[in-house]
Amino acid sequence: MADSRRASSAKFQGNMVESQTRLIQFMGTLLIALFLTWLIKDASFTVPQEYVLFLLLFSIGLWVTEAIPPFAVGILIIGFLVFFLGQPAMKEYDIDVGKFVDTWADSVIWLLLGGFFLAEGMKKTGLDRQMFALVSKRFGKVPSHLLLAFMMTTALISMVMSNTATTAMMFAALMPLLHSLGRESGFSKSLLLGIPAAASLGGMGTIIGSPPNAIAVDMINRIPGMVHKVGFLDWMIVGVPVAILMVLVFWWILQRKYPLPSSLDLSALDQSSVHQEPTLAYIGTWDEQRILWIVLAVTVGLWMTDGFHPIPMAAVSGIPIIALTMTNIITSDDVRALPWDTLMLVAGGLSLGLAIQETGLMDYFLIQLKGVHLPSMVLVAAFALITVLASNFMSNTAAAAILIPAALLWESLPPGLLPLIIGLSSSCALFLPVSTPPNAIAYSTGMIDQQEFRLGGLSIGLMGPIFISLWVAAAMMFIL
Repeated sequence: MADSRRASSAKFQGNMVESQTRLIQFMGTLLIALFLTWLIKDASFTVPQEYVLFLLLFSIGLWVTEAIPPFAVGILIIGFLVFFLGQPAMKEYDIDVGKFVDTWADSVIWLLLGGFFLAEGMKKTGLDRQMFALVSKRFGKVPSHLLLAFMMTTALISMVMSNTATTAMMFAALMPLLHSLGRESGFSKSLLLGIPAAASLGGMGTIIGSPPNAIAVDMINRIPGMVHKVGFLDWMIVGVPVAILMVLVFWWILQRKYPLPSSLDLSALDQSSVHQEPTLAYIGTWDEQRILWIVLAVTVGLWMTDGFHPIPMAAVSGIPIIALTMTNIITSDDVRALPWDTLMLVAGGLSLGLAIQETGLMDYFLIQLKGVHLPSMVLVAAFALITVLASNFMSNTAAAAILIPAALLWESLPPGLLPLIIGLSSSCALFLPVSTPPNAIAYSTGMIDQQEFRLGGLSIGLMGPIFISLWVAAAMMFIL
């Protein structure tokens, strides 16, 4: 009893210390944001511009320090804009604060939500496990082939499913093998680094693969005079080749860093975990997996053919939401467990970008930067590398929400070029265990050290932006 009381007391004291630290970080961030706002603004600033500039700096500080959770910053942004810009004194500036709340109904949010429902459906019906079983059977016992197969499978699933959930699923099935090989095995190291990297890189492939992709598309499609709107297939044309190339490159790097044996004993691999039958009952003459295959094919098919039919991408997202709940594949408990915090963060980021545009703050900085003449390649490289650097230390969604509106200031570049590069580059941040949730999952196994993530952090973090910039420029010139 005494031991349990001491443990409870220690936990309480630890929570108190953490709360006090976060309060200090919050207040420090607030004061710094106020000081920087006072330092940057000039006599030409309107009151709304001052408010939004402060909100931008304050949000950046909160995202970096994590004094409050990242999704809470998204809620704070919307609440701040509605409260301060909705005051009667702000009427003379003619700002419709309803737009900042409407980001919750933005097509980007619906795209992500549709993706969440598809991902949950794959998990509930066991389709994800069957894909894993197929991979492990098809590629034999050659470690290099298996490593590539596991990485490619992870990347492909991450294009339509949360990279966090994909990584957790892969490691859950692979842990018996990893434990049998031990932490010093080259194959173990390669899997522990390769799978989380593939999950992050695979997210480049589709709009729903990573929240920064959705933010980039939303910003691009809002550019005045943008004739060609970026659709689901357009993004895949740009994102899928880069994702596959980067996975192949990292697979090659892992083999050079960690020599692999010529063959592998897979008897330790717990195949039972990937051969489980779906736990739900049949519905009529169709089982849940068949229903999911139909829903998946119809939804992704309509997303990919956007522009050839009159159905908006947001409306297509309603197909998995309605079909999977109507057939009880996804229950109300499953809906409550979806990553709503990601939607809160994205909605807040969209509102912040919209406020920067609506208040004229972007135009102000554009005027200030008119005299700054940077070569196009320098500008592209700078934004790509800054994106990777920022995404290593803060949420890549938050980094995209900050950098994409700033990138739109440079009108000398083709519209949409920098947002595309930023959205894709944000998935190349792999330097630390905390840089991405997949990295954190790998680190939590206790079988890999923090410094070992530097291999992917440096190689992907430096080569990724280069490949991305070259491919996006070529795609915009010759394909899109």
